[in-house]
Amino acid sequence: MLAALLAGAAAMFSLVSASAAASAAPASGGPAPREIRIGHLAPYSGPASAYGVIGKAIGAWFDKVNAEGGVNGRRLVLVSRDDGYNPGKALEMTRRLVEQDEVLLVFNPLGTATNTAIRKYLNDRGVPQLFVASGATKWGDSRHFPWTMSGQPSYQAEARVYARHILETRPNARIAVLYQNDDYGKDYLKGLRDGLGERAGEMIVAQASYEVADPTIDSQMVSLKASGADTFFNVTTPKFAAQAIRKAAEIGWRPLHYLNNVSSGARSVMLPAGPENGVGVISAFYQRDPTDPQWADSPEYREWLAWVGRWHPRGDVADNLNVYGYNVAQLLVKVLDQAGDDLTRANVMRQAASLDTSLPMLLPGVRVKTSPQDFFPFEQARLARWNGSTWVLFGRVYGD
Repeated sequence: MLAALLAGAAAMFSLVSASAAASAAPASGGPAPREIRIGHLAPYSGPASAYGVIGKAIGAWFDKVNAEGGVNGRRLVLVSRDDGYNPGKALEMTRRLVEQDEVLLVFNPLGTATNTAIRKYLNDRGVPQLFVASGATKWGDSRHFPWTMSGQPSYQAEARVYARHILETRPNARIAVLYQNDDYGKDYLKGLRDGLGERAGEMIVAQASYEVADPTIDSQMVSLKASGADTFFNVTTPKFAAQAIRKAAEIGWRPLHYLNNVSSGARSVMLPAGPENGVGVISAFYQRDPTDPQWADSPEYREWLAWVGRWHPRGDVADNLNVYGYNVAQLLVKVLDQAGDDLTRANVMRQAASLDTSLPMLLPGVRVKTSPQDFFPFEQARLARWNGSTWVLFGRVYGD
């Protein structure tokens, strides 16, 4: 089964065999390559497989770039491997990418636990772990891990946005929290507590956690409802997010519902949960939601549709995970373009740490900025509310 999956991925993402390693980018000097080999990890299988579409979108953007002449005349080769959202498998696949596939960098690997498992290995070897697809605060630690950079708003910063909104609009809220029992879930919980400040102890009346391997979160939802909470912070990946929204409706629990951004996809979460069940759910956004009709006539959205139609025809235009893949792929291309002919790993990191740019499918007013001391490219967001068919933005832009 795994062999078949990898074979399919090879065809889809222009994977090449290790025999092409002669064209890999040098780690520190040497002749400029004809190709730039980019490693990538994604959960094409396992409990977080909904995120596998990100890798497909990245591959589709690289196909477009290659057809238009590549980056500074060099073809991008995406070597994308399945880690099943498993830390041990992630380390195994990362070793393979670095030692056998000889990639220049590991780009946009997904997941908090999986990236934690590979961070030391990559930093010890000076291999960029670039634009990590996880909002854990640890990915911004440029002092201790100078080869690792975040690729999402930090979970703690996002949770502080929800906390601010709660304090502004519902200061007497009784909050229940459902969270994944790992660094990802605990990071969000810390951000909420920090945002609520001295009132966290009185406002958070119930907490329940779940494990990645759990089949459902039904019992946790029943317990949280019994707490009497009137506000719910849902810190879950797509499978469990859809379950939580659906279960809340089944048991007649109608709290003010905040959902973490990583599970705000219309196609991957809101529709499977029953679109009517999620009416009123609030989430934070920093990129344009493809189901929002306000963007329909914008040149950025028309460009997005044209790209999907020609380069990613199997991609779902309503899935914001495809938007994310589209955005981060363009961000990496900007970094590689800035690197010019100096395609060393050190220079790639220097360029990644000197960004000040926008991307077509980010929200207006949201920019990508980094520095050697700031490894968080995305630090702004707006809130949006699900209306049964799409997300509707409201309020101001929050910056952390």
